[in-house]
Amino acid sequence: MTHSLLNRRDFSLTIAAATTVTALPACAQDKKDFALKYIVGSSMYGYTPLETLLPEVGKTAAAHIDIWPKSHGNQREQVAEMGEDNFSALLAANDISLGCITQYKLGPLRLQEEMRFAQRFGCQTIVAGAVGPEKLLGSELKSAVKKFVEQMKPHVAVAEETGVTIAIENHGNSLISSPDSMKWLIEERSSDHLAIAFAPYHLPQDEQLLGDLIRKLGNGIEMFYAWQHGMGCHKKLPKEQELLQLPGRGELDFEPLFAALREIDYHGWTEIFMHPVPRGIPILEPTSAVTDEINRSRAYISDILHRL
Repeated sequence: MTHSLLNRRDFSLTIAAATTVTALPACAQDKKDFALKYIVGSSMYGYTPLETLLPEVGKTAAAHIDIWPKSHGNQREQVAEMGEDNFSALLAANDISLGCITQYKLGPLRLQEEMRFAQRFGCQTIVAGAVGPEKLLGSELKSAVKKFVEQMKPHVAVAEETGVTIAIENHGNSLISSPDSMKWLIEERSSDHLAIAFAPYHLPQDEQLLGDLIRKLGNGIEMFYAWQHGMGCHKKLPKEQELLQLPGRGELDFEPLFAALREIDYHGWTEIFMHPVPRGIPILEPTSAVTDEINRSRAYISDILHRL
């Protein structure tokens, strides 16, 4: 069911609270057992210091952080500056784990040292974009995807060794950006350690198409961005229009998408996400407002999950 924008904006965070039910039927138990594994992207908070950011993560029902480098965030650089021991202590003090590193800066072919860094923290995912021409179609595109998968083999070998999955986002203007290219990447891969970071923002805003694509990719999805196109993220807009990228704000009905995720028994990350303009600033001020906005989207998603 599609909600009006006004209703979505009036969502109460109390929707996110679970309702106590006794003697649930078996089918209801099955629905209740499906839960999302939330992770918080550090770029949502801009260049906020990790000492300030990490205490906020647990307030969003997440226990993991996805750290970004400049220019979207600068938390990866913060870690390099403070040192791994200090970062590890900071994570432990806040009962938060490093779940993902987003590394467009390095690209998919320069991740080997970053995967070894991830291994030291028990971090299981690195997100990157794909290299190669982006405006290919049909057999040319399929051949280019196959070539990319071959290029990735030595890097995937390190991913297997370190327990990391390299998730390629279907980023605009990249080789892996269309539904076909995403499906062919999963078909051609020889290891589950190469996967997709699924970003609805960069795809047609068609709920049926997105749901069907999720079903076709199945366990090939490592990261799901709860992120829609709204009015875009490249031109400075009034904040209310910029926030339309978030679930429950814009027009995209996420119910068919989460229904598909439930059907495939999705166990990857879910990251409530948007990009601010310019990059590097928090999506809202003060820091607590970012957390509240993530929770607002989480309430919308929780309402969907209770209906499924």
